[in-house]
Amino acid sequence: MPQTVLVLGQHGQLARALAAAPGGSVLTYGRSRLDLNDLEAIEPAIAAAAPAAVINAAGYTAVDKAETEQDVAFRINRDAPARAAAACARLDIPFVHVSSDFVFDGAKGSPYVETDAVNPASIYGRSKAEGEAAVLSAGGRAAIIRTSWVYAAEGANFVRTMLRLAGERGLVRVVADQRGRPTWAADLAEALLLITSRLIGHDAAAKGLFHYSNSGDATWADLAEAAITGAAQRGGTSARVERITTADYPTPARRPVDSRLDCTRFASLAGAPPPPWRESLERCLNEMFSIRPMG
Repeated sequence: MPQTVLVLGQHGQLARALAAAPGGSVLTYGRSRLDLNDLEAIEPAIAAAAPAAVINAAGYTAVDKAETEQDVAFRINRDAPARAAAACARLDIPFVHVSSDFVFDGAKGSPYVETDAVNPASIYGRSKAEGEAAVLSAGGRAAIIRTSWVYAAEGANFVRTMLRLAGERGLVRVVADQRGRPTWAADLAEALLLITSRLIGHDAAAKGLFHYSNSGDATWADLAEAAITGAAQRGGTSARVERITTADYPTPARRPVDSRLDCTRFASLAGAPPPPWRESLERCLNEMFSIRPMG
């Protein structure tokens, strides 16, 4: 992608993956360049950067804290994307926004498609759903990519947390009755750049809602076991995973029990389905252990 893409977000795992993606020309804006709490600053910052497209990889992701920090969650997850999308529509540049499986309540019992009605069960999920609606209502060349269970070799994420806990104790208790599809940030970054490139080229098929996650189902316990086993094979500390229920690990925000995303629409656009999550996890672990030992 020879033209510069402006990424809102800099230090998060997805923004880092976008900056590191091969073949991209990416400019990341962190809080020092653009504080998304300052809604009035968004359009001037985008206009001054004059990018070929904008990807919003920033977001308020503290799911449980959102229950009490509602104003901040809605400002970052709804109001800021609304301003950015409207600015991009006026400037006639594509806007790509990242959303979440938390817009669904998890009660469907099968993978969600893009046309399924949203029904968030948490404040975080509601803020993301309202952000989606705001982006779509802004018009222009816009795409929204819902994703789930994102992890990377760096940053704060479930996989790194599990490996840290494995290094601290011999037993890790992990919820085993919530189903979803893990997503490696590097794969997600490539998907986002593909859609962005298509939008820059005025491909109408790249507009609207998409789902993207790695393929294959998992529970949180499955992901934890695979990560800890893979890390141990690379010299990391091993630990046993005890499978528990959601009721055994209460949280302020309710999680969807089954938030699997159907990625058929993205696969049709890309010409191939997303990679299996176990293969992508192995690639992430290879990267992780080449960066630094976990502990």
